[in-house]
Formats: sequence, C-alpha cells, structure tokens
Amino acid sequence: MASVIVPAHNEASVIRRCLDSLKDQADLNTLIVACNGCTDNTAEIVRNEYPHAICLDIAKPSKVNALNEAEKHVTSWPVFYLDADTRLSPNAIQAITATMASGSPLLAAPEPVIDTSQSSWLVKQYYRLWLQLPYIREGVVATCSYVISQAGRQRFQVFPDIINDDGFVRCQFEAHERHNITGTQIFISAPRNLSSLIKIKTRARLGNMQLAAARLCTKVDKKAYSSILLDKLFSRNAVPAMIYLLIASVIRWRAARQYRHLQTYTWEKDQSSR
Repeated sequence: MASVIVPAHNEASVIRRCLDSLKDQADLNTLIVACNGCTDNTAEIVRNEYPHAICLDIAKPSKVNALNEAEKHVTSWPVFYLDADTRLSPNAIQAITATMASGSPLLAAPEPVIDTSQSSWLVKQYYRLWLQLPYIREGVVATCSYVISQAGRQRFQVFPDIINDDGFVRCQFEAHERHNITGTQIFISAPRNLSSLIKIKTRARLGNMQLAAARLCTKVDKKAYSSILLDKLFSRNAVPAMIYLLIASVIRWRAARQYRHLQTYTWEKDQSSR
C-alpha cells in the first residue's frame, strides 16, 4: 500500500484531472493534498469533491513546506509525490509499489508522456530533442513526480528551503538506485508558448544552481551533453538540436541573471497549459 502527496498552489483549474486519475488506483492507502498559499478555491474543491483525501490548507505559499507538512500524515510506503497539473496512468501505483517492494529502486518515477499537441512549433522542436537525451530518459528527470521508498527516505531529514525539490531528491541517489518504471506513465501538458517554456526551464536550472552552491547534492550526475548534442547537429535532428541549443542558451542567461537576486526570486509558473 502507498501514500500520495499532491502539493497544490492555486491549482483549481487542473486539480480535478490529477485527483480523478487517482480514484481507482489499486494499493493507494492515503491521499494527502497539501494546498499552500491558495487564493483560489483549490482547497474547497478537494474538501467537497474528494472527501476521501486529507486536505491540508496551509497559509504559507511554499511547495517544500507543503511537502514537509504533508509527510506528517503519511501512513504507508512508498510515497508518491505528484504535481497537481499531472495525471497518472491506470494501475501505476500498484505497478510501481510492486516493483519497489524488492528494495530496488529506492527512487522511482513513471515514464513521462509530454503532450505538445497544443504547443507552438518551437516548443515542439525543443521537446523533440530534449526527450532524446539519455539523462532525461533514464533517471527520474523532469517527470513532475517521484516515488520514494521508506528506506530511500532516510537519505535526508526534511525538504530544505529550495526551488527544485525533485532535483534535490534525485541527487541523493546514485544512478543505479533510481529508475523510471516501464509500463507506467505520468501525463504532462507542455507549455503552449516559448515564453512559458523558458520560464519553467529557467526555474529548473536556477534550482540546480542553488543546489550546487549549497552543496546539497550527495550524488552528482555526469552529463555528456556536448558530445550528444554535437552528434544531433549532424543528424536528421539538426533543426531541433539548433533550436534546443538556442533556447538552452537563453535559459542559462536568465538563470544566471536571476541567481544574483535569488533571495527575492518570484516563482515562475506555466499558466499557458492550464
């Protein structure tokens, strides 16, 4: 049996899709929705329409604080941490729980399925290349979700005050300790426009810069981006590769600029796909 935590900040437009995908999941014991700093009716929707869920209405608008508060209500392991704007495939909880019961992996995630059907051409080209990177395909990266076993959760005490919680969790585990579970999916809506894509990817990079500066990663991945991208530039994926590199350069520049003012950082969120 598993527990699920869904942190939610002003997610009234998408929370139903997420929670509906959990309704008939086998092996789900406890569902905790950690509404945090909401100024919309997210908490009201959860309380009225999903009475089986534990609904926390936390005043402080902080995802990591919401995770820490929600963990106080966990009753069983593993624990699924799901973003409110995602959907889980049928039977995913049962399949992942069964796989992790053997003691390996300690950190898992469903395979990401990114819907770019409503996205601009540039966004589609970015994801076309991004999804081919081995780092993305193989290691619980950018799935908007992760699953930690009880043994794995002993790697850290609490979620620190950081931007990138999934990056923090991932870098507590070696590559062989974390896997995407074949046959299970997490459905993610891609940003519709380039501006929104750049915002969320800048946030992710900024979060990784913060983790590195604070030395919060106990395990560090070695990513051979340069050689991989060079090969892509001389293949049939040359156009997506060039677009990816240009967008990645903008993201790097924005993240470096925002890092200088990290203490006053305002969370950037994709509103285009909601």
